[in-house]
Amino acid sequence: MKKVERALISLTDKSGIEDFARAMTELGVEILSTGGTAKKMRDNGIPVTDVSEFTGFPEMLDGRVKTLHPLVHGGILNQRENVDHQQQCKEHGIRDIDIVAVNLYAFEKTVADPSCSLGDAIENIDIGGPTLLRASAKNFRDVTVIVDPADYAQVLAEIKATGNTTLKTRFKLAVKVFQLTSTYDTTIADWLTKVDVDTNPYFSGE
Repeated sequence: MKKVERALISLTDKSGIEDFARAMTELGVEILSTGGTAKKMRDNGIPVTDVSEFTGFPEMLDGRVKTLHPLVHGGILNQRENVDHQQQCKEHGIRDIDIVAVNLYAFEKTVADPSCSLGDAIENIDIGGPTLLRASAKNFRDVTVIVDPADYAQVLAEIKATGNTTLKTRFKLAVKVFQLTSTYDTTIADWLTKVDVDTNPYFSGE
């Protein structure tokens, strides 16, 4: 297993990220990030590359499209030992993304407010985050995915020791991802099911 070269970090819950990201850069890992996460790291003197700079494509549609790009998902999903994958990556300038640290828009917290409108709820349905997480978890053989700040310490310790995490650790972290995204989707579906389309003002004047 090759050493970690690049990490994508995009977080709603930013607790502990300064120490983790700083330690990663000290180990020579390039940090990619977006929006408020990138700003927080820059404010703390941590070198960071914007995803828009990495892809050559701007964030757009009020932030709805940030990481949904072949250079990002190709960097995550390519199998490092697959010769055809590596040839395609070389042809298209796709660089490996070895660590993905992402957590999701706080949909449950948003809709807990009784005044939350359907429009507000919809804007707090995370699209890019679950996509990144599921892609990374699917390719756990090559990618370390982190959804819980409590896992930063173990990931960092393993990288310091060997240059990468163990396959067993990557598998366990991938399982966490699928548990989280399953719960997240269920929460969204349960809330939307309770919306009365006949009385909700969102549907007036369609």
